[in-house]
Amino acid sequence: MRATIHGSGGIAASRTADGRIPARVCVLGYGSIGTVVADRLSRGAVPGAELVGIVHRSRVGDLLAPSLSLAEALEIADVVVECASQEAVWEVGQRVVDAGCDLLVSSVGALSDPDFAQRIAGGGPGRVVCTHGAVGGLDLLAAARDAAPFDHVLVRSTKSPASLVQSWMDAPQRERISSTAARLCVFAGSPAEAARLFPKSLNVAAAVSFAVRDWDTVSVELYADPDAEMTCHEIEASGPIGRYSIKIENLPSAANPRSSAVVPYSILRTLAHLTSYPNLIA
Repeated sequence: MRATIHGSGGIAASRTADGRIPARVCVLGYGSIGTVVADRLSRGAVPGAELVGIVHRSRVGDLLAPSLSLAEALEIADVVVECASQEAVWEVGQRVVDAGCDLLVSSVGALSDPDFAQRIAGGGPGRVVCTHGAVGGLDLLAAARDAAPFDHVLVRSTKSPASLVQSWMDAPQRERISSTAARLCVFAGSPAEAARLFPKSLNVAAAVSFAVRDWDTVSVELYADPDAEMTCHEIEASGPIGRYSIKIENLPSAANPRSSAVVPYSILRTLAHLTSYPNLIA
């Protein structure tokens, strides 16, 4: 049970069962990911976090917390949880960390630009924390990288064709992908280029690149498969101390097939670690 107290400025705050004041969280973005994160937070899914506001551009009714501008959110938040897009990270990331708030990033592809990443992650006073999103095994890859750099890392992602059609494609490209009757390679290249061209589909490649701390060694392949019922990510890595093969298959989000259904729960778990309650997600 929580007891209500008053913090600075007369803002009501609540204590957790062990007497700590939970982190005040604002959710940035209220789409397929943000709505799940906000709903779970509003129901106390993360004991160390309290939902205090939602920042969004479009008009939405029946919000689970007050609708705030970014400026208002930065006045009261300890953590801003980005559930929006790479563009949102580029637009507000600097303001969030400069205000002393921690920024939890789900669109990790936004940090594929090393200059931007260093600028917002290296300056503070707020911290930048990335979620694992739809991929697993990153702790193992990071540990192996601590021993020695990898010789080769490949991230191979397979999704439904409709989820891979992009606005920058010309009509023949869109038709080729959307009407393919067999598995089709849509992209092969670097993780930075993958994150730029497919910003809602290849945050996984960026997450792996951060884990192995070497964007140049990582290569990316992206496939459209009309028979794909699940989103599949395969990671192959080899180095001086071992070879690793990791395969993840996630159901796509019902509201947004470009994102995996597990992503908001990954965000919540990262938030729980950030607020020191990693084993108490309800």
